[in-house]
Amino acid sequence: MHLTSISNPAPLSRRNGGQILMQQLRIHGTRRIFLVPGESYLPCIDALNEHRGVIEPIACRQESGAAYMAESLGKLTGEPGICFVTRGPGATNASIGVHTAFQDSTPMILFIGQVGNDFYEREAFQEIDYRRMFGQMAKWVAQIDRTDRIPEYIARAFSVATSGRPGPVVLALPEDTLWGTAEVAGLPRYTRTYSHPGAEDLQRMVALLEEAERPFMIVGGTGWTREAISHLEDFAVRFQLPVGTAWRRLECFDQRSANAAGHVGWAMTPELRQRLLDADVILAVGTRLGEATTDGYTVIESPMPKQKLIHVYPDASELGRVFLPTQAIVADVASFANALVPLSPRQPLERMDWVRSARADYMASLKPLPAKEPLSLDEVASIAAKQLPHDACITVGAGNYALYPHRYREYAGPGTSLTPTVGSMGYGLPAAISAKLENPERTVVCYAGDGCFQMNLQELGVALQYRVGIVVLVFNNGIWGTIRSHQEREFPGRDIALSFTNPNFAALVRSYGGHGEVVERTEDFSAALARACSFAEREKLPALIELRYDADAIAPGETLSGIRDAAYARQKAATSHIDA
Repeated sequence: MHLTSISNPAPLSRRNGGQILMQQLRIHGTRRIFLVPGESYLPCIDALNEHRGVIEPIACRQESGAAYMAESLGKLTGEPGICFVTRGPGATNASIGVHTAFQDSTPMILFIGQVGNDFYEREAFQEIDYRRMFGQMAKWVAQIDRTDRIPEYIARAFSVATSGRPGPVVLALPEDTLWGTAEVAGLPRYTRTYSHPGAEDLQRMVALLEEAERPFMIVGGTGWTREAISHLEDFAVRFQLPVGTAWRRLECFDQRSANAAGHVGWAMTPELRQRLLDADVILAVGTRLGEATTDGYTVIESPMPKQKLIHVYPDASELGRVFLPTQAIVADVASFANALVPLSPRQPLERMDWVRSARADYMASLKPLPAKEPLSLDEVASIAAKQLPHDACITVGAGNYALYPHRYREYAGPGTSLTPTVGSMGYGLPAAISAKLENPERTVVCYAGDGCFQMNLQELGVALQYRVGIVVLVFNNGIWGTIRSHQEREFPGRDIALSFTNPNFAALVRSYGGHGEVVERTEDFSAALARACSFAEREKLPALIELRYDADAIAPGETLSGIRDAAYARQKAATSHIDA
């Protein structure tokens, strides 16, 4: 099927809803969709035949994996990631991807098959009211009840998903809408809206920055391009600003820059935390400054920060919602970065010692912390950071293991990190597959805890089927590590229900046609990583390294035994106070 010309339209033909919908996705630029097939949207699946070679369908193994793949594609491209799932169980499984897209501000559209309108409101087979189900975790939830209105709904979905604060849209597709036919023209490709800072906004911002003695910039959010990051870095150099990346937004700045100051948020170094507390002006660009970035609203307090806060964000409704800023600027990150190009200080600045010391603290944090175990996770993460190409894409899910790649790698800009700020487990493997499909020539490495990996390990079948050469590092300590650390902190010595027996992960990946190795000593890791990367690129199949280590090593610079001993000491001190 050929795209119609708006100026010289082809005669309208009667098509079913699935054909109309797929043609609209093509017009809006969709190149890949992720799906778990279901009978509730068969006309859409059949219509893919008319777009072979243009829209690539990726048949996933479970809906959460499909939704994660779509969400990660939205992160990578800035265009809505597209996911199709069937009604009821398919939608509930996919909901984790919608929640991730919402909190991560990722453009995404989830299409869900739905019972026909003739059966609606009878609690028919697998029926759910998706407006109620997804109402608080999506920007817009709707049901397309008329075949001839499909183009209208699709155009609006793309616009909503990408405008202001990007996020997910959910559209339910009743069977009678998809099987019904209509003679309807397609609508043209959507146009994304941008918000630009005003001249007065920029003048006031410059004045605040010039008055500051210890300013600090935090960057995050979505919509970053290499050009935007380059403009932002040049601005930071001119205005002598150290730059930190918001929690799990490691790709939003090139951390090889002389102005890069580290990863802001939970588990940040004490030096970086103190630097934020000492700052007199915070310039926050693109980030909501959530709980994780602000370390529980302590380094930047809500509702009234102790620092002067210049908050730049693309959605006016977010500005002033959690923090009362000194200055609020409504602008998307790319437009804001472009507006910075002509700006220069109007007077000499004397803050280079502040910038250099921030950089020195960050560089010092890249040195691996000492470890007694035969396999040092600090050394492993440092080796990987140095051995992998600078533009490699690192994906993670959630867990304390993620703190190692977050700490020891200098991320080099867009596409080098995919990680859920919402902290959802099972994300790393689907995200790695999506990233490799989008950029086949780029090295893609998934870091996954043993629990995190097993939440979506079935998606190895996608890597096998579509010949996706990714590398997976599985951190195997046999426990739910993050929860165990909290348990030891609150209930020391009473661990229960947090351990599990694992399969042989290296053998498991071989059953999917991949390469698998077990590493138990630090000195064996570098060669194993080289073999895994070589296999993945040569064979276009997954390679996995299972890292077996002592569960006591729970996070950089922390052990479970140390957390437990500190908790016992607090309990003893509290008891002594009561006895006294």
